[in-house]
Amino acid sequence: MKKSIKPIPSFTNEEQEREYWESHDSSEHLDWSKAKKATLANLKPTTKTISLRLPQHLLDSLKVAANARDVPYQSLIKVWLQEKLHS
Repeated sequence: MKKSIKPIPSFTNEEQEREYWESHDSSEHLDWSKAKKATLANLKPTTKTISLRLPQHLLDSLKVAANARDVPYQSLIKVWLQEKLHS
């Protein structure tokens, strides 16, 4: 038996759309069996600048570790944070 696909309603703003999708299943509106994988080659994650206060000795140690790996210390901090979050 083939499931009938409902049309996607129109929304006046993003908040209304968000509320709708939080309470409805997208499979009512889309046939996911026909979905194709999309590649977004130029998509870059957004970044946000933060202020992080570190003791000077910790910052110095981070810079030494980054220099030994030939990477910027801020990049090394991001890698280590990512690894810690996924361990």
